[in-house]
Amino acid sequence: MRIDVFHDTACPWCRIGKQHLADALAQWSGSPAEVVYHTFFLNDQIPPEGHDFKDYMRAKGGGQIPLEGFFDGPRRAGAAAGIIFNFERIAYAPNTLLSHELIALTPPAKKAAVIDAIYKAYFQDGLDIGSLNVLVGIASANGLDADATRESLMQHRYRDEVVAEAEEARRLGVTGVPFFVINNALAFSGAQPASAMLRAFEQAEEFTLVPR
Repeated sequence: MRIDVFHDTACPWCRIGKQHLADALAQWSGSPAEVVYHTFFLNDQIPPEGHDFKDYMRAKGGGQIPLEGFFDGPRRAGAAAGIIFNFERIAYAPNTLLSHELIALTPPAKKAAVIDAIYKAYFQDGLDIGSLNVLVGIASANGLDADATRESLMQHRYRDEVVAEAEEARRLGVTGVPFFVINNALAFSGAQPASAMLRAFEQAEEFTLVPR
């Protein structure tokens, strides 16, 4: 079973959806699953240095929504999934391009762990995931060569691949994340609970096994 996941690294619901997916797969007894992650940009217009996080969120709500109005839902859903969100620690709303470049250069066997580490760095530790040094630190902590990673990110060796992937997501009609596609047969959006994901796995497998 192939599961394609479209996500952005500054999306709290993507972090929750990834955890729900892991929980669902831990209960899944069907065919082995291959999870493939794809780039999506919630906002590719943020400058490389990022925006002040509180100002950015206030502007996003048109000045009409209290900051906690953005954070309460993810905090509650995260707590239920065993995930911590420390939004009060976040100083910058980052441009996530470089973090997706790090994911792209990461070997498949380490990709899920690196994505988790990027989420944790931003949402729990309040680090700037648009920062080269922060991303190199994440890479090193997850067994990647720090010097090689730094050079690759500085040279933007995976930038064209990442940008093309985000453009393909838009072309396919993905407008929000997390977005999941199972066996190219069934798609759903949002951080659905593990039970709903399991039902989707079953439906997708039934569909792909029907003779044509």
